[in-house]
Amino acid sequence: MLRVRVYYEDTDASAVAYHASYLRWMERGRTEWLRACGGDHTAFMKDQGVAFTISQLEVRFRAPARLDDDLEVRTRAARFRRASIDFVQTVLHDAQPLAEASVRVACVDAASFRPAALPSTIVPQRNPRA
Repeated sequence: MLRVRVYYEDTDASAVAYHASYLRWMERGRTEWLRACGGDHTAFMKDQGVAFTISQLEVRFRAPARLDDDLEVRTRAARFRRASIDFVQTVLHDAQPLAEASVRVACVDAASFRPAALPSTIVPQRNPRA
């Protein structure tokens, strides 16, 4: 779980969070999930030669986030494949879901961007729920 606040820079002219802001917050949630698995993007690229990239994304917006709202980003790995992870993410305010997303993250060779096996440190046996 990650907490974020809606800043002025996250909003449009009506002080409502711009849709792309949700994608940034969800990216942060997945990055923190990866850290909870004991790694980070830089280390995976340097030590194992792999990177992570979005291959599929679907977002459903339910209600607006507004300027100064304190939000919660929940990230859960729902399915593991050889070279990808399916995440379910929810952005909430006061326990009310504002946006829900299904995100497929592909693991790729950092040089060629061809599919690569997930690092052993993030296989299901060791995955935290964030």
